[in-house]
Amino acid sequence: MKFLDHLEEWLIATLMGAATLVIFVAVVHRYLSGFAIPGLQDALLKLNTSWAQELTIYMFVWMAKFGAAYGVRTGIHVGVDVLINKMNPQWHNKFVVLGLLSGALFTGIVGTLGASFVWEMSHTEQTSADMEIPMWWVYLAIPLGSYLMCFRFLQVAWTFIKTGELPKHDHAHVEGLEDEVKA
Repeated sequence: MKFLDHLEEWLIATLMGAATLVIFVAVVHRYLSGFAIPGLQDALLKLNTSWAQELTIYMFVWMAKFGAAYGVRTGIHVGVDVLINKMNPQWHNKFVVLGLLSGALFTGIVGTLGASFVWEMSHTEQTSADMEIPMWWVYLAIPLGSYLMCFRFLQVAWTFIKTGELPKHDHAHVEGLEDEVKA
């Protein structure tokens, strides 16, 4: 399952890169359309980039859903564990597992409700305003992101039950820096 190890990073990086490119093209188009250069201005004004903002908004919605799953997997997702950390180890471990399984249950329910909504939406004619794509494509981020997040909660719970370790994000750690220092 090496493919799933960094799925969120690949999805987020791809969406972020594509969104950056789309906005860059739209801004350059808008800027160049303002120059009164015969031929060029006419050609650019015929091109419609009004869809760029809508597409970028949808891309950021998808990034947020997959970013939440990334947060669970890496230990940077928001959690309130002040009381749990003060408990003795026996109770601490039970509440950590309860919290992780509750997160899995919640995101599983949201994913299922989202899938039901997408299924109902797929039988309508509703489309987006500028791009005129079926709206269920946009809302598909809810079940996909929620089910991935549910999977990550279960993955973290399983690892915690087996090893007693939770993912912890070290804000000071820079991947690959050790290799640079040794060289």
